Amino acid sequence: MGKNMVLRLLEHGWDIAAYDPIAENVREVEEKGAKGTGSLKALVEKTETPRLLWLMVPHQRVDNVLKELTPLLNKGDTIIDGGNSNYKESIRRGSELREKGLGFLDVGVSGGPRGAREGACVMVGGEKGLFEKYEVLFRDMAAPDAYGYMGRTGAGHFVKMVHNGIEYGMMQAIAEGFAVIKASDFDIDLREVCRVYNHRSVIESRLTGWLQKAFEEYGEDLDEISGSVSHSGEGLWTVETAKELGVSVPVIKESLKFREESQKTPSFTGQILSALRNQFGGHEVKNEQDNRESKDTYF
Repeated sequence: MGKNMVLRLLEHGWDIAAYDPIAENVREVEEKGAKGTGSLKALVEKTETPRLLWLMVPHQRVDNVLKELTPLLNKGDTIIDGGNSNYKESIRRGSELREKGLGFLDVGVSGGPRGAREGACVMVGGEKGLFEKYEVLFRDMAAPDAYGYMGRTGAGHFVKMVHNGIEYGMMQAIAEGFAVIKASDFDIDLREVCRVYNHRSVIESRLTGWLQKAFEEYGEDLDEISGSVSHSGEGLWTVETAKELGVSVPVIKESLKFREESQKTPSFTGQILSALRNQFGGHEVKNEQDNRESKDTYF
């Protein structure tokens, strides 16, 4: 996603310095007009205050990156965390960065690698003045009308967390429904079902379209796709947060439980979920490979 965001913003005329620990990734965006750098120090040196730095790293690595990056910055610089961080961690990080004179925005980005390239859905949290200052960036990154200010620090990642929890439930319903169709004694073309569903039915959606593409790519039996489904954290966080708030979320809770139990009991329902994750997120879900999350590390 990070690379595709860089490419999209370059096309909108942005001057970008980009860093990735993998040199080949840096060379790729350099060829498109970015200023490639080989370290965070070099990244900072190629930009001027007030800097705007966008982090696109796994949530487990954000603190390590900030520990290395923040001593290099000047007061008035702003950091954006565009990954799927826990909103509570974003609240903490925002407070710590403000004490150092640095701005912070937590931004949820939906749409996967393709959305990052063609226009994502962008949810921004943080000081409203900072959002307004950099609104043109979010406008250029997003699909038409697909960005907005969600509220104070943490709100962007909170809304994205709930989005992903809802996504779990929607994907689970689609997967279960198609598993029922496949188990019937009718000789039904699942690709044709997807096509019809995705033309003016109540459940018309990008998810249904992605499932059609998965069937076309891997066949209706999805033999190459693992029936064990990974989860990346946001569904669990949604369930935990709902419990703290006293809100019942049985659909999201059960969809999370299914993914956890699928590690021991793979199924066709799990294959559909894995296939969908591959279509919109580029996750490796083939039987012979580990279910690992993407490790893009662009700034």
